[in-house]
Amino acid sequence: MYQNQLKHKLQQGEVVLGLFTNCAYPGFIEICGHAGLDFVVIDLEHGSLHTLVAEDLCRAADCVGLAPIIRVSQNNPAQIQRALDVGSAGVQVPQIETKADAEAVVRGAKFSPLGARGLSLYTRAGVYTAAGTQRIEQLNETSLVVVQVEGKQGIDNLAAIASIPHIDVIFLGPYDLSQSLGIAGQVRDPRVVELMRTGVETIRQAGKVAGTFADTPEIAQQWIATGVQFVAVGVDVGVFLRACQALVKAVRSQ
Repeated sequence: MYQNQLKHKLQQGEVVLGLFTNCAYPGFIEICGHAGLDFVVIDLEHGSLHTLVAEDLCRAADCVGLAPIIRVSQNNPAQIQRALDVGSAGVQVPQIETKADAEAVVRGAKFSPLGARGLSLYTRAGVYTAAGTQRIEQLNETSLVVVQVEGKQGIDNLAAIASIPHIDVIFLGPYDLSQSLGIAGQVRDPRVVELMRTGVETIRQAGKVAGTFADTPEIAQQWIATGVQFVAVGVDVGVFLRACQALVKAVRSQ
């Protein structure tokens, strides 16, 4: 049976590191794998990527043992289905605020009897029918479901959200959380940090994996120390920008 290595690592209690990508070039995805990252989040919420590009990025990720997760723009069953049909290792759904929101994600991500995902094996995920109908059960078992809790309402409902079966990772979004508190962008504000710390405890007590975004290695290490396992350590365009800035500064300072 096909095994989702990212899901397996999380089930074993390992910390996994990834990167958000807004770039359409498959070579950047391969570089992420060669660099030793565990996953990449192909971002269809922000930026200009689309599904056809995402499918090629998934192929590139598979070539280097990197797990491709597709973030959709909204909690929409058609978007969730398409993100999984192109052969991603999982789907990441933003702006989850209630138990009903979380249940809707599972319905969109899982085939019957676990959910109501539309069925076609004439897809990359279905191996274009080459794997037969047993592929249905395999995909239900192996696909990773990540939900993002990003606002005060979601934090207030976190225990109920975490109670939903078949959700693997609850990803706390510090930027949108800061915005919901009226302090947009101040992700290191004590109010944001405290809500997230409490959230991580709630997630772990429910037997789920906690995830988050970190701007720097130092922040990533701090969240890992609190029990976060699924850590996105930047965005490809931001990493490239900082590398270029450091290069320019190093040359011009001579």
